Amino acid sequence: MTGCLSQRHRIIHRTPRLNGIQLAVRVLVLFVLTGGIQLRLAHAQSSLPASGRPPDLTNPCTDPSTHAAVKDAFRLVCSKEPVAALNHRAIVIGFLGGFVKPDDVKHPEVEFATYLRSRYGPAVNVQVFGNHYAKQALDFILKNVNPAKNSSPASGKPDPKIILYGHSWGASQVVEFARELERHGIPVALTIQVDSVQKVGQNDRTIPANVAKAVNFYQRKGLTPGRSLILPEDAERTKILGNFHMTYKDPEIRCDNYRWISRVFNKPHHLIENDPHVWDQIVSLIDSELTAQPNVTSRTKGR
Repeated sequence: MTGCLSQRHRIIHRTPRLNGIQLAVRVLVLFVLTGGIQLRLAHAQSSLPASGRPPDLTNPCTDPSTHAAVKDAFRLVCSKEPVAALNHRAIVIGFLGGFVKPDDVKHPEVEFATYLRSRYGPAVNVQVFGNHYAKQALDFILKNVNPAKNSSPASGKPDPKIILYGHSWGASQVVEFARELERHGIPVALTIQVDSVQKVGQNDRTIPANVAKAVNFYQRKGLTPGRSLILPEDAERTKILGNFHMTYKDPEIRCDNYRWISRVFNKPHHLIENDPHVWDQIVSLIDSELTAQPNVTSRTKGR
């Protein structure tokens, strides 16, 4: 396989010694290049050109047009038994990393939304947004959750559970978005961060008190290592399910669905994104939320 499969061969190059001026020039060039490389990597996360297939029409497990690397990332979730009867309606919002677009079906986060739609049916409304489009995501939530504007209190229908997931900058946006929902008095059942990279002006470490459960998957290699620790703002109201450190030594994980700059300079950040075990754990957590016996909860108070 190609892409992110590790290479075991070492090539030894002999280079001439540098004088002081040459060394200083090279260090300066390296500094300039690395100063902008994180932004380039963020743009590179848009992966290879998207196929153009609408992301919400077919199950990626059975669709022959699903990229081989994405299908491999989902190999465990695709083998799961059908879910038992759901006890909750839900809205699941996914935030994408870098500058990834919601129709980029060569990213697992995009195809994961399609998978969830297929797994749960119409009881679960799944949407994906770029991490720069939180306003649109908030508008969507308020149209579907806020009973004062959009439903009759006499209907007796409980609001759907809110579940948020994201990778990289998208994971940082998950926490920021949960904090915004808290200001609107809207509870969040579960937040899922995958290799969270803090965006400027955001706090992706402290989980707000309106979140019932939160989980964090991370790795610590590459140019953008993930957030290693999340903590609750209020431990009595938020349960941290775990900070799971994923390591990749000689990994058998494909990531040829990404551009070369991501594979060369930031491979570990995308190994976790394509890790079948991470997606398998995420689905198990969502299954647990949606099949749990319902209980009466009150809407949190805005601050």
